Amino acid sequence: MELLIMINACKIASSSRVTAVIPCFPYARQDKKDKSRAPISAKLVANMLSVAGADHIITMDLHASQIQGFFDIPVDNLYAEPAVLQWIRENIAEWRNCIIVSPDAGGAKRVTSIADRLNVEFALIHKERKKANEVDRMVLVGDVKDRVAILVDDMADTCGTICHAADKLLSAGATKVYAILTHGIFSGPAISRINNAAFEAVVVTNTIPQEDKMKHCAKIQVIDISMILAEAIRRTHNGESVSYLFSHVPL
Repeated sequence: MELLIMINACKIASSSRVTAVIPCFPYARQDKKDKSRAPISAKLVANMLSVAGADHIITMDLHASQIQGFFDIPVDNLYAEPAVLQWIRENIAEWRNCIIVSPDAGGAKRVTSIADRLNVEFALIHKERKKANEVDRMVLVGDVKDRVAILVDDMADTCGTICHAADKLLSAGATKVYAILTHGIFSGPAISRINNAAFEAVVVTNTIPQEDKMKHCAKIQVIDISMILAEAIRRTHNGESVSYLFSHVPL
């Protein structure tokens, strides 16, 4: 609401262009009707931003890339991937013997892309629901034995899935398990779950401020992506190409 009011204030003060920088797009998971009579909140947010007067949106790792199609204005969906690759190379000594794992089938594309860039293998975890109320059966597709497993996802909320996935990987013979997430929401029991799980580290970007969470959980580490957003803002403002940031971390 504050963002909409500020966009409108700039617009009626006759600014030539208003760019909204939204590191973590709100309601991004509500991008389609999961059941009848459900709202499509991401579309509503898109409409509200457009009506308020935004001319350009800069965001990061949208949960579903079709959200860009909800807008009729340009949307730059930046990726945390280059920063993640840099973190892996600098902080995991045995990264050449690692395997990148997606905790659900939806994140397969992101995981294969990272695995290709690092020239390592990837694995998937497939969740099966027999009945609506029954416990999920998780099936690991890929060989993680005697390797460092790196779970990669775009968002972790209550961390149920990634903590289950970590247990599954360790029982399948992984030596260490890291989790790398773009948006760390960490609501409800997330922090206690991470503390009890067997992660070496849970790495999140600071699209959502993490200072408070880090005090309660020593395993949480933060990748600073402010440079990527700053460079995107500078390039947009000067009319330069933003494409460079899709595959490089600004120096």
